[in-house]
Amino acid sequence: MREIVSGNPNVTISIGDEPGQGGACHEYYLSAKVGRDDTPAGEYGHVKFQNGPIKEMGVNGCHQEDLLAIVIDRLESFQAGNFACRENALALTKCQEALQWLDHRTRNRQVRGVEGKNEI
Repeated sequence: MREIVSGNPNVTISIGDEPGQGGACHEYYLSAKVGRDDTPAGEYGHVKFQNGPIKEMGVNGCHQEDLLAIVIDRLESFQAGNFACRENALALTKCQEALQWLDHRTRNRQVRGVEGKNEI
């Protein structure tokens, strides 16, 4: 399995499949390198992305927009609580911007009549 770096040295992110038709992978596994009191820890999360167009395959996974919405909610909550800071505000803004660009891409695909199809 190929691994990617998240910036958190205590986490391993492994990719569980090969790239699909669009060039991206669909299965990601998150594992802790150590548990409480330095005990070995294992997998604690799995993200499965949509594989293939919904119109052809049905909903079989999440989209990056779904994960961005979760991160945005968390950052907004931190900003409303005791952990508000400039860095969180900047990260929140960038996540919101990323979501807007992905929504823009979807709208353009809808206008061109290729949304939900394996077409460019």
